[in-house]
Amino acid sequence: MSLPVYGQVKSFIKAHISSGEWKPGAPVPSEAALMQQFGVSRMTVNRALRELTAEGMVTRVQGSGTFVAELHRISSNLTLRDIQEEVLERGHLHSTRVLLSKAEKASAALAKLLGLRSGARVFHTVLVHLENGVPIQYEDRFVNPAAAPLYLNVDFAQTTPTRHLLAVAPLTEATYSIEACLPTAEQARYLDIATTEACLAMVRRTVSGSHVASVVRLVYPGSRYSFEGKFQA
Repeated sequence: MSLPVYGQVKSFIKAHISSGEWKPGAPVPSEAALMQQFGVSRMTVNRALRELTAEGMVTRVQGSGTFVAELHRISSNLTLRDIQEEVLERGHLHSTRVLLSKAEKASAALAKLLGLRSGARVFHTVLVHLENGVPIQYEDRFVNPAAAPLYLNVDFAQTTPTRHLLAVAPLTEATYSIEACLPTAEQARYLDIATTEACLAMVRRTVSGSHVASVVRLVYPGSRYSFEGKFQA
């Protein structure tokens, strides 16, 4: 299905930002230039810019024009919760068990998700996050070295992968899916649950500028965790 006209303007701008062609702080073409390029009204262009501003992709300065948002502003508008922060907000103790931290070659399927060639070098970590000593999340993550070259040097007992990636590869885009599942034997063992216990699994793919930064699968015991959020018009 074809995009509405304002959506075409919006998609044009987002594509230039996501590719890294338009850097943070760079000016976006003026309303007049966009009107001429797409043959649309000022109202149409204004709607596209309004929505991009609400998404944190651009900032509009009265009398100066529209600019690509600084990456920290984009990150603040894309709400991505860090498990350590969630636990601390509840007044509880967070801890981490590092099960795996190494570089390896990407399979064809993984390489496609990360936008790399098959067999390219990727970073792989597997962690278990605990709340007051009780396992609540099994994290299996692959990271693009181009986005976070020092990733494997991080002490994940002190800093979570999410926090490190937000610092060195600020978000410009994120997609995720959530499903019910049963844990694998390994996941059940490290989460200290039965293989028959229902779990929630989130698969999340994050993009920073021109790079896919990471792909992660997070598995939560259904009896110990619930996703919460707030939507406001």
